[in-house]
Amino acid sequence: MSEPAKDTIYIDIDDEITSIIEKVRDSKQKILALVLPKRATTLQSIVNMKLLKRTADESKKHIVLITSEASLLPLAGAVKLHVAKTLQSKPAIPPPPDMSKAEESIVDAEVDGDEPEIDDSKSVGELAGLPDEAEAPAKVAAAEETIDIDNSDEPEQDNKDDKKKSKSKIKIPNFNKFRLWLILGGVLLVGLIVLWYVMFRVMPKAAVTIQTNNQNASATVTLTADTATKALNQTGNIVPAEIKDIKETATQTANASGQKNIGNKASGTITATASCPKPISNISAGTGVSSAGLTFITTDVLKFHNTGQTGSDGNWICTGDVPITAQEGGTKYNLAANTTFAVAGYPGVSGSNDSAISGGTDQNVTVLSQSDIDGAKQKIASNTSQAQSDLSKALKADGEFVLPATLTSDPPSVSTSANAGDQVTSVTVTVVTTYHMLGVKQNDLQTLAATDVKNQIDTSKQQIFDYGLSQAVFNVTSKQSNNNQTLSMQTTVTAGANIDVASLKQQIAGKKQGDIKTLIGNLPSVQSVKVNYSPFWVTTTSHKTSRITINVLKSTTTSNGK
Repeated sequence: MSEPAKDTIYIDIDDEITSIIEKVRDSKQKILALVLPKRATTLQSIVNMKLLKRTADESKKHIVLITSEASLLPLAGAVKLHVAKTLQSKPAIPPPPDMSKAEESIVDAEVDGDEPEIDDSKSVGELAGLPDEAEAPAKVAAAEETIDIDNSDEPEQDNKDDKKKSKSKIKIPNFNKFRLWLILGGVLLVGLIVLWYVMFRVMPKAAVTIQTNNQNASATVTLTADTATKALNQTGNIVPAEIKDIKETATQTANASGQKNIGNKASGTITATASCPKPISNISAGTGVSSAGLTFITTDVLKFHNTGQTGSDGNWICTGDVPITAQEGGTKYNLAANTTFAVAGYPGVSGSNDSAISGGTDQNVTVLSQSDIDGAKQKIASNTSQAQSDLSKALKADGEFVLPATLTSDPPSVSTSANAGDQVTSVTVTVVTTYHMLGVKQNDLQTLAATDVKNQIDTSKQQIFDYGLSQAVFNVTSKQSNNNQTLSMQTTVTAGANIDVASLKQQIAGKKQGDIKTLIGNLPSVQSVKVNYSPFWVTTTSHKTSRITINVLKSTTTSNGK
């Protein structure tokens, strides 16, 4: 009987159990030598080992595992798979583990009676068809002889060659520990950088205290604000001015307080007597005649005719009858007969009534009086504050310095909702007033003030930084027109160290204490400079201006003379 054919299959470390089973099934030989790599994790599972055994049985093939890993031996023994350390070693079934608690073994499939048996007296290489070890060395070297397996993890019973190989292995560094130290070092470095930034960039503060010596000087200037002037005339103190006009409309309501009798008017006829020159003149209708303070109006022409008599003055005595009507209603106009009347505008004419003046009745009502209208006007005339406010806003919008003392107004235009004598309960008075006010350039006023006090301050050491115009007093001394007014200006000028705090912060940022004292100490009117740092380790001013505080202390002396 011929010896059964053999096959050698090399298993990769990445092969799954399905891939190994596929290789077993694809082989056409009955005896298979599976050369396993070191740490073949796929077959370290009893389930995978059983699947491999079942596949071999179903395919009617015998499998020999070529491995020296001790962890695989009990598993191979449990499923009754042959194991050999090398292709030249003889296969054997390792002892199985204690399976008292393990799962039941997979039922072995029946083996065909024709299945070839493994001869335990031959090596795996011989079973696989390789030359016998006694044959020529050349043949042995040409075949798939020994597979050199790293057995560094095997027990002491491994051969001496394997022990020498394990001793010669290169020690691999622990990269996980190296990476951990690298990360910790990076975190520490970042932490140190952040700490340095906080200590020397964020926390440092600088407080600079500057003691200055300022001087006040009084300035009194007479100037003319003229809208016709285009440029400052320092010789005559004539300042270019701008005028603004505004119309303010104000209303005021007043209650009617007058009384009027609108009853029937009394009427009658009087006979007038006069000394008439030649020719005789008539008196027109509408002429007033009065008696005891009561006024009547003639309603027709008073025509005189000569009586033929001559008076003591040599003139004719003339008479004439004329109808009259009371000026207003009321019973007080009812007069008895033979009442004497005087004719307005004709001192030599008198009259009397032959019959009673009658027909007057009383009906008193409230009417608007002239005093009611005048009272409302007076309340409006004094309200100029809104006009001044509006004109100031307009001048400031043009960049002008406002001169409130130049506020003037035109005669107001007055209108009323009713006239005196009208039968109303109230009246609304509307007053439209046009106001005017002047403004000048602030620089022109500063120039005049500086010229006035130039002998009071030391310009070589001091400079004016406050002209006091916000508190200056202006008074109009003469007025040519709304467009040309002369004023007196009184102000207090302050000279000293003009310190721009914002600009100074930028100049001293990042500098040391000594440099700051030198820089600020050279400014005019600076007496002393103190620089304090915090926290205690800070020796240089912060580069951030927000961390710098400048406090200017001023001591002032006053100069009232020139």
